[in-house]
Amino acid sequence: MEKIIHLQNNIVGYDDVGEGKVVVLLHGFGEDKEIWKNQISFLQNHYRIIAPDLPGTNSSTNLDDAVSIDGFANWLHQFLVEVLNSNFRDIILLGHSMGGYVTLSFAKQFQHQLKAFGLLHSTAFADSDEKKEVRKRGVELIKNFGAYSFLKNTVPNLFAKNFKEKHIDQVNELIEKGKCFSEKSLTQYLVAMMNREDSTSILKNATLPILFIMGTEDVAAPMQDVLQQCHLPPKSYVHILENVGHMGMIEATDEMNKIIENFLKQVING
Repeated sequence: MEKIIHLQNNIVGYDDVGEGKVVVLLHGFGEDKEIWKNQISFLQNHYRIIAPDLPGTNSSTNLDDAVSIDGFANWLHQFLVEVLNSNFRDIILLGHSMGGYVTLSFAKQFQHQLKAFGLLHSTAFADSDEKKEVRKRGVELIKNFGAYSFLKNTVPNLFAKNFKEKHIDQVNELIEKGKCFSEKSLTQYLVAMMNREDSTSILKNATLPILFIMGTEDVAAPMQDVLQQCHLPPKSYVHILENVGHMGMIEATDEMNKIIENFLKQVING
């Protein structure tokens, strides 16, 4: 059941279930916290799972117009201070795609409050010039045709070909969730992603265990890009999902669940 809190002048919708070590799950672009429903169901008997809707998603209201990835990370910190209060220490933060960008920024600013973190189908590289142009075209498409139309055309590309052909219902389910997004929200996300800086130094300087999960058919966070990064931290846990695109939580649910569970056990138990 969704919970709601007021954070300064904004509303935040989030899931908060289970007891134990705190694990925070951050969704990506064009998704909401429901993207984690299978992982939450699997993990909630052993951990306290917190999954917020980022600002501008569902019931979580937008932030100011000038929003950056660092701004989202600061928002997350304020949210966790409010929800966890004195228990805000040694949390494990896992981010998917854009949520991974926010995770990296959070680790840069608040590493002392983390036990470990993970990048799930995400990258520490900044956008290339080519990728920035794609983002700019996305902003124009949203302006001209609307947020839902944009997601309807882009979401199918996030899945591996075989999965998309066999499970079109799950692809369509994610597309339909796109109706909760405003043009303003998606535009804020695209601009924030486009303007983010390279974060590989955060990986190099991290003193924490870091989880990397990548898909062999991921076109949004290509495996070859992520493989160039996973050797940078002193302690990496690297997993490759075969024949999986950008959406391992859906495309390879059981494997993803086991990978996350094993990572949590290893970093918590030492």
